[in-house]
Amino acid sequence: MQHLQQLVIEAIEKSQFPATPTNLYDPIRYILTLGGKRVRPVLTLMAAELFGMQQMEEIIPAAKAVEFFHNFSLIHDDLMDKAPLRRGKTTVHEKWDANIAILSGDGLLVKAYEEISKCNPVYLPATLKILSKVAMEVCEGQQLDMDYEMRESLSMNEYLEMIRLKTSVLLGGALQLGAILSGADAQQQQLIYDFGENVGLAFQLQDDILDAYGDPDTFGKIVGGDIMINKKTFLLVKLMEVIAPADRPHMEQLLQSTVDTRPTKVADMLALYDKYEVRKSADELKDNYTQKAFEKMEALDVPKQRKEALLVLANSLLVRQQ
Repeated sequence: MQHLQQLVIEAIEKSQFPATPTNLYDPIRYILTLGGKRVRPVLTLMAAELFGMQQMEEIIPAAKAVEFFHNFSLIHDDLMDKAPLRRGKTTVHEKWDANIAILSGDGLLVKAYEEISKCNPVYLPATLKILSKVAMEVCEGQQLDMDYEMRESLSMNEYLEMIRLKTSVLLGGALQLGAILSGADAQQQQLIYDFGENVGLAFQLQDDILDAYGDPDTFGKIVGGDIMINKKTFLLVKLMEVIAPADRPHMEQLLQSTVDTRPTKVADMLALYDKYEVRKSADELKDNYTQKAFEKMEALDVPKQRKEALLVLANSLLVRQQ
């Protein structure tokens, strides 16, 4: 994986953007230098390797398209969420302003399609179709996320569909792009897409669990941060679904409080999570999605040794403690 990660990093670093207007292109350069593991574009290259592609330079434009699209979504998501930090650094809308964040995000989206247009023309209609489908679904997921924050409750099916759209489809789409450009047939494309989507769902559930129960020294974020802001995670949605009428007023009091008015808010909510075993439910569903992902990988008609790298990556994502 590391050699593919290096290919992506070098390709991103070599990207040429005009000098002016500086307020359009400087934020683009800035967000692309904030780092991260570049997991999504690396998945595109890994899928290509999985299906026997050796000319990685043919896949690089699609990998860059995935990374440009992902960063477009981050700029806009941060603005909508009023987030001050991204990967420990000031967000684009804070460093510049909201209008610049909107326009530079739009610019990255255009650049994503510019990169896709450089792909093998034989596969161009298919790659455009997948990128457009995934892009629209990610937008749908973000809108649902904002809509649901305004609602008092939502069903588990609504929550899982929201995280599928917001998080998982891009992992599946990144893999499918690599499969398309390697000449994989429709059945194999669907299997690798499903692998990515299920890994994405398991990953998001794990993130929900770690936010409440992670080790503060290794998690990388404030443990209990989601509880502090009443973010609708799997744990909270499940609690709302199963809580007994006698405990509901207590839960609602916690949701109406802040850590300032109730310093024990996080501990009190965790006590409810423990009482109703919602972490156990989250672990079971995460394991279910992980198992589904591995079943999709098992069904792929490629030599077993080629599957190893993706399985190792999936395992590393799903056992992380930070």
